[in-house]
Amino acid sequence: MSIVLITGSAGLIGSESVRFFSKKDFKIVGIDNDMRKYFFGDEASTKWNRNKIEKEIENYKHYDIDIRNQESVEKVFKEYGKDIKLVIHTAAQPSHDWAAKEPFTDFTVNANGTLTILEMTHTYCPEAVFIFTSTNKVYGDTPNNLPLIELETRWEVDTKHQYFKFGIDESMGIDNSKHSLFGASKVAADVLVQEYGKYFGMKTACFRGGCLTGPNHSGTQLHGFLAYLMKCAISGEKYSVFGYKGKQVRDNIHSYDFVNMFWNFYQKPRMGEVYNAGGGRHSNCSMIEAIKMCEEITGKKMNWSYNETNRIGDHIWWISDVRKFKSHYPDWNYIFNIKEILVEIYNGLSKSR
Repeated sequence: MSIVLITGSAGLIGSESVRFFSKKDFKIVGIDNDMRKYFFGDEASTKWNRNKIEKEIENYKHYDIDIRNQESVEKVFKEYGKDIKLVIHTAAQPSHDWAAKEPFTDFTVNANGTLTILEMTHTYCPEAVFIFTSTNKVYGDTPNNLPLIELETRWEVDTKHQYFKFGIDESMGIDNSKHSLFGASKVAADVLVQEYGKYFGMKTACFRGGCLTGPNHSGTQLHGFLAYLMKCAISGEKYSVFGYKGKQVRDNIHSYDFVNMFWNFYQKPRMGEVYNAGGGRHSNCSMIEAIKMCEEITGKKMNWSYNETNRIGDHIWWISDVRKFKSHYPDWNYIFNIKEILVEIYNGLSKSR
């Protein structure tokens, strides 16, 4: 049986990948040690999702391993060897703010951990397709230099600019910008994934996501924008908006649509590829617009406050141009838009876990 090895398998994208590929008749090997709980506290723990996966997915095998532990990771790769046809690497420390608290932890998880997974793939299953969930933060704060116009509920790029119609493409540079330490560690990982493709001829790809979201996200204040926002909308807990008048724009892609990109790439892989992968013009919103939608869905007024200080390296406006991916894989398309995503998150949070 063909095997998919997934790191961060109890997280949002990892668990979506488990469910998606289990339906494609793969055996799933998951690696996840719930570091999200260490990063963000008990409310962010993914243990509930791991338990759910192990109960529901018969062809799933879990390993409680830290991706930085080369010896433990190597044992797993040795066990399955060339039966591993696909590696989906989603495990990461995902927060700007948290990275500054523990730079060594952030870098070793994001950069060294990625190197470990890459090298084990290269050693034990070099023909496997390797997919990495990167981030649009590899571009640092360069997007903030775009000609932006303030509208009533959002910032928008000037209509005459090349990025207005479709969003930001992969030609944007990553140098001479403020990334945050998180962004820097993800840059290191991103470049490593590209290099293993280009230098060793491996079938690798970096998917530079915008806001990745969906009902299986353990959202917290420091990570998981829409999931945490809806959690606050339901509970009445105060939500804080940081800077840019609450008009900063994010594109949001549902975890299913994101993982469906992986499936398309797996069927016709390329070497050392890079794709911007977000909601694009199809699915995006500002903070203020998202709050309004949450209020409409829940029927409750949100308890939120505004902090003038923006997060370091944060984007004022980000919309992904996904045309490069669509040109390579024309059968792929979105299923979920922003309103449908929020409704699904609401329905998921309204049910007890």
